[in-house]
Amino acid sequence: METTVKLYSLTYKEVKTYLFALLFIVGNIALPQLCHLVPGGGLTWLPIYFFTLIAAYKYGLRVGLLTAILSPLLNSVLFGMPSPAILPAILIKSTLLAGAAAYAAHRLQKISFLGIVAAVLAYQVVGTLIEWAVVRDFFVAVQNFRIGVPGMLVQIFGGYALLKAIAKI
Repeated sequence: METTVKLYSLTYKEVKTYLFALLFIVGNIALPQLCHLVPGGGLTWLPIYFFTLIAAYKYGLRVGLLTAILSPLLNSVLFGMPSPAILPAILIKSTLLAGAAAYAAHRLQKISFLGIVAAVLAYQVVGTLIEWAVVRDFFVAVQNFRIGVPGMLVQIFGGYALLKAIAKI
C-alpha cells in the first residue's frame, strides 16, 4: 500500500506561502541556536539548511527560496551567525538547496530517499565549486565535506523521516 503524499507548489500570491515560510524560518532560527550551544555545532551539523530542505521539497520553490534567503539573513542580523564574511556562501548554498529539493520533489512526485540524497549532494557540490571560485581557497571551500558530513547525514535521514511524517499534511 502506497502512502498518499501531498506535495505543493505554492505561489507568491497565496498567504499560505508566507505562513509556511515563516514556520520554516522559525525552525531555521531555532535549530542553529541549539546547535551553537555545542562548540563547532554549526560547522558540524549545518542546521541552517535543514528546514530549507523540508520547505522546498514539501511546499515548492517559492516557500523554499523565502526560507533559504530569509533564514540566514535573520540569523546573521539577530545573532551574528552566520558572520557577514561567510553569509554569501551560505546564501548561495541555501538557495541551491531550495532549487534542488523543489526540483527533485517536482520531478519525482513523491518523497524519495534518493531524491533527497541528490538534492543534498547537488547543493553541496555545486555550492562548494562556487565557493572555491569566489574565495579561491580549496581548503575553505570543502569545509562542509571536511567537517559537515554529520549535518548532511541529518539532512538526508532526518529530512526523509520528517517528510514521511508530514506526507499527508
